[in-house]
Amino acid sequence: MSWFDSHCHLSSLADGADVALERARAAGVDAVVCVGTDLATSRDAIDVAARHGDVAPTVGLHPHDASRFGAEWDELEVLAAAPAVVAVGETGFDLHYRHSSPDEQEVAFRAQIRLAHRLGRALVIHTRDAWDDTFRVLSDVGVPDRTVFHCFTGGPDEARRALALGASLSFSGIVSFKNADEVRAAAALTPLDRMLVETDAPYLAPVPHRGRDNEPAWVVDVGRALATAAGWSVDDVATATHANAVALFAHPT
Repeated sequence: MSWFDSHCHLSSLADGADVALERARAAGVDAVVCVGTDLATSRDAIDVAARHGDVAPTVGLHPHDASRFGAEWDELEVLAAAPAVVAVGETGFDLHYRHSSPDEQEVAFRAQIRLAHRLGRALVIHTRDAWDDTFRVLSDVGVPDRTVFHCFTGGPDEARRALALGASLSFSGIVSFKNADEVRAAAALTPLDRMLVETDAPYLAPVPHRGRDNEPAWVVDVGRALATAAGWSVDDVATATHANAVALFAHPT
């Protein structure tokens, strides 16, 4: 049984990418998407992927960092066109923290959707407390053929809306949290062929690792919790989410 961690931040891991990847491989994780959130982390993602054949990088500007759009966008566009890059993002809206203004977030989101269309890349969406705005912009600009709502935090209604757009849903360690009944209900209605699994490491460590820095090896625990929530066997979830991630990111693994 092999697993694909569809979303993590290797440059933010305390032990470093190389050590964390060794532990992940030992746990049965044979592919990882390392996500860029600004110019520096996008460069780091590409660099890590150049050293490790089982890592695929993305290039993006997180909604927290959308205020950097004017300073970083030209270089991000160039980076995103690199052959190794599998997706644009993570991008979207975060109206919970609002580290960048809603208007700045929307400008960056629209630009990254257009870039994903132009390059034929997957789009990685982050949305928090912003479902209506997220769906409004996607309806206006158009949903790329390969789109994933990463770290899905909605309930059944939001899941249905996202799935109706043709998007996939990626579930993180939140699906194992005691108070995440709505997320588990969303997982239960998600078709197996539209489901991905991720750690979002170093954030959101799943049960039984709560309170510790997350890492790609623990995508196995996320997958087990997802299988329980969705009513599938662990083997079915591992096989399907691996195949779905390979297809969505056009990854050769």
